Amino acid sequence: MSIQSDQVSENLPVVIQNKLHTVETFEEFISRPENRDRLFELVNGEIVEKVPTEEHGIITALLVAALVPFARAGNRGRVAVEARHKIPDDAHNARLPDIGFTSAERMLPVVRQGAVPQMPDLAVEIKSPDDSRMEMRDKASYYLKNGSRLVWLVFPDKQEIEIHTADSVQTIGADSVLDGGDVLPGFTLTVGDIFAV
Repeated sequence: MSIQSDQVSENLPVVIQNKLHTVETFEEFISRPENRDRLFELVNGEIVEKVPTEEHGIITALLVAALVPFARAGNRGRVAVEARHKIPDDAHNARLPDIGFTSAERMLPVVRQGAVPQMPDLAVEIKSPDDSRMEMRDKASYYLKNGSRLVWLVFPDKQEIEIHTADSVQTIGADSVLDGGDVLPGFTLTVGDIFAV
């Protein structure tokens, strides 16, 4: 859902008209009192509000419940939910993956204010009802072009996951086993387990 930066109503977002936002104007927008409890990301200069459903939240929780213990075992890295990420030379994007994993080798000090100045090694996006498959794939492409090595696109309506790397795209269904590839070696999860809502 796109938001006009001078929006007055908290409940009636308006589509932006011919306004390209920078990370600087985005940061000012999200710091306003009326926006502090809402989730926004900056996508190619457009402020987009994320409005997750209960199904989205359950799937996020189930994936995080599997990823966190695996990441902590052996200090492999850390997992974050809806942490903002941006790369320093991109003034028009501040992305908010539903889940991100950053390997121990690339971990920076924990960011307590603002965005993480790099993309996670693994970015996970879970489709909301108003997301199109093309929008989801555009997100995957952005992450991979800017430092992520693996992207999982989760499609609850089809009970499938698209696995994106720099070299390939693979779609697996509920009976398949999701693995972490080179990013999370040894991680496995039956796909159907995350759709058990």
